[in-house]
Amino acid sequence: MCERMEKSVVILSALAALSCLYGALILSLASGTKFYLVWFGIGALFAAAAVSVHTGAWARMPIGARIAVDVVLLAVVVSIVTVCALINTQFHAKAPKGLDVIVVLGAQVKTTGPSRVLAYRLDTAAAYLKANSKTQCVVSGGRGPNEPETEASAMRRYLIQKGIAPNRIHVENRSQNTVENVKYSAKLIDIKGDRIGIVTNNFHVYRGLSLAKKAGYRQVYGIAAPSTPLYLPNNMLREVLGVVKDKAAGNI
Repeated sequence: MCERMEKSVVILSALAALSCLYGALILSLASGTKFYLVWFGIGALFAAAAVSVHTGAWARMPIGARIAVDVVLLAVVVSIVTVCALINTQFHAKAPKGLDVIVVLGAQVKTTGPSRVLAYRLDTAAAYLKANSKTQCVVSGGRGPNEPETEASAMRRYLIQKGIAPNRIHVENRSQNTVENVKYSAKLIDIKGDRIGIVTNNFHVYRGLSLAKKAGYRQVYGIAAPSTPLYLPNNMLREVLGVVKDKAAGNI
């Protein structure tokens, strides 16, 4: 085996191992979804590619087949990079002062309370509400099969503990995804006349904002909450697939 092929095998094997290790890390977090399986799938693909190169199967493939595989891989990479660039346009989104209402998008609730992802959103919402005393708030999120209560009820309680007056917090407790967050929250506010902020984590703002605009929110702004850097690759990849899915469904 030539030196170039040996290096390729080493790189592919390392990527396979790293993908699987990262998938195991996400699994250990008990995030409430099975998206960690994607990382094991990616690891398996890298491992298969390493075996293919090592055994010479790749070299024996017809040149046309190899070109086709390269084209597909390039298209996938370009698509991912493009969507990531779009997501990045709202990564540091800030809203103007004095919005009429902010909508806080739900995320997983555990028996101990809001997950870290959701706590970031709520802390950001609480800071905005304290700085803008006339702004109302909608907390949006139903109850998933692995949650002890609706996300909205846990969110409301968290904000009250942070010092936000209960009469400023309005509850939307039916939604099961971001599309429904936007749709059902719209019934509690004036999406044509109100100036509205969408509060969610930085990697999620682009999609949340795009869904809101598509749903008819006229004056809408993103408010980016932080996220944990270690989990960002998982969140970004999941978000890329979410954007593609919602675009295909006509939601954005």
